[in-house]
Amino acid sequence: MPRRRPLTLLTAALIALTLAATGCAANEAADGKGGGGGGGGDKIAFLMPDIASPRYELYDSPLFEARIKELCGDCEVIYQNANADASRQQQQANSALAQGVSAIVIDPVDSNAAAGIVGTARAQGVPVIAYDRPVLGTAPDYYISFDNEKIGESIGLSLVEELRASGAQGGLLQVNGSPTDAAAGLIKQGIHNAIDDSGFELLAEYDTPDWQPAKAQEWVGGQITRFGDGIAGVVAANDGTGGGAIAAFKAAGAPVPPVTGNDFEVAAAQRIVAGDQYNTISKPIKIVAEAAAEVTYQFLQGEEPAGETTLFDTPAQLFEPTVVTVDNLAEVLAGSDQLTAAEVCTGQYAAACEAAGVTDAG
Repeated sequence: MPRRRPLTLLTAALIALTLAATGCAANEAADGKGGGGGGGGDKIAFLMPDIASPRYELYDSPLFEARIKELCGDCEVIYQNANADASRQQQQANSALAQGVSAIVIDPVDSNAAAGIVGTARAQGVPVIAYDRPVLGTAPDYYISFDNEKIGESIGLSLVEELRASGAQGGLLQVNGSPTDAAAGLIKQGIHNAIDDSGFELLAEYDTPDWQPAKAQEWVGGQITRFGDGIAGVVAANDGTGGGAIAAFKAAGAPVPPVTGNDFEVAAAQRIVAGDQYNTISKPIKIVAEAAAEVTYQFLQGEEPAGETTLFDTPAQLFEPTVVTVDNLAEVLAGSDQLTAAEVCTGQYAAACEAAGVTDAG
């Protein structure tokens, strides 16, 4: 019998340790620090569409993750970029679900194809927040973006006003975004709202595959050969396609007419101050990134946030964009936490910045 005494003590010790561990786990769950379902220890997939624009790595992802960490210190954000491949984005979503994510935030490569991601996530009880671009076919749980149709209207009207003020003659080229991106479709509609009754003929328009600037440049180059100096202006749906259009005119040795943009990239601001691009759209990414993080956290808490409006049968929150030209560039830069005058006014742009009143002090 004496030989059994150590086993009895060992068993009692193990029982005590087990009870202590169980108590700790219960306290952790009560504090909301356990895994899953309460915004504590949850994993969140943040799936972005492409690398054609640098914004996703530079702004969207870090800003979203920073706000999530403020709301939920032990939540984990799984960031993936699909590099304009809808199949890859589907695989990334499947992988995220296999890792046990509690929510998916997705900027879809293909708005229709992403419906499959929504359906798969829904079957597993995982909410999906569409970010920047909507999902069609199967409605996600929420949609957050700037008002894309308003963006198209704003850049189009701004261009038309400039052409009228300068007495420009000729017609317009319209360079749209990707045909698989429903947000591009909204921008396209907004542009048509602005220019169809403007008195300026629409010479031709083009849907740019994957928003690729090189594709936009190639197409605009062909239109320069076709229409020559009959092109009064170019309504381009974003800064990348606008930059492609400008490059086409320069490659052809032709004067660059007013060209629009959207996204307020550094290169676009530099083209504006240099007189190569007429306008862009400031849509501070911090606004949508943080709003997406806050809505995601609400879902993690078991809430169903109501949208301020509905778009594509989805509760939505849409923010107002701001048109930027050389006239208000200094003001917009002064109030921006995304772009600074110091970043814009480098080297060859310093003199132009000074002439436009754009300084490091704002």
